[in-house]
Amino acid sequence: MQNYQSAADSLKDKVILVTGATDGIGKVAALEYAKHGATVILLSRDTRKLEKVYDEIEEQGYPKPAYLPVNLQDNNPETYQKVAQVIDEEFGRLDGLLHNAGDLGLLSPIEHFDDETWFRVMQINVNAEFLLTKYCIPLLKKSPNASLVFTSSGVGRQGRAYWGAYAVSKFANEGMMQVLADELENTSIRVNSINPGATRTKMRANAYPGENPETLPTPKDIMPAYLWLMDDISSEANGQAIDARDYIQEN
Repeated sequence: MQNYQSAADSLKDKVILVTGATDGIGKVAALEYAKHGATVILLSRDTRKLEKVYDEIEEQGYPKPAYLPVNLQDNNPETYQKVAQVIDEEFGRLDGLLHNAGDLGLLSPIEHFDDETWFRVMQINVNAEFLLTKYCIPLLKKSPNASLVFTSSGVGRQGRAYWGAYAVSKFANEGMMQVLADELENTSIRVNSINPGATRTKMRANAYPGENPETLPTPKDIMPAYLWLMDDISSEANGQAIDARDYIQEN
């Protein structure tokens, strides 16, 4: 639905968890979800930044958010089980989960790729998402219309030299999305992936240091796709690989 226009209260009373919610696309998505009526649960490793985004949402008069300081490098399943337990105790359900957090790692031929960096990228971009998803599925099933969204990339749909662990992790994200979409097809949960495309973020600047950021859309520009995926209007979308730039509104 590429001509989607979000209603002011399109996410009213929804509970949405956003990972990597303190910077870039994740922060803007959290603010937009709150603006459209959702109670947003912010997840990041940086407590100071979490508090800052929390305060920003409160100052705007949006629904009172919550935050969870979690380091996705933690590979202990109990950490993610506890996240789900806290959400269950506080909210009783989850209507949306946006897997936004990610680690670029480094650009290098696989032959020379640093082992430690590889394991870190795969932990943050794949293993943490598996664990968080696994323990949050029962919460998503409690929602009458839940949305589970994985963040992909162009290099997760067509491999490119030197993108190493990041590209491989994004192929894994696409695979996890497809498997879950098939498994959950007859439930209240829809599962899709979103490719933000080239966007004005710190991660993009690190990958392309010589690029002029002014030539790129901002995270705010690509929000229509993020809002659509959480809106009940997208309830029939399942197993789709979405490109956020297709939803950018013309001025």
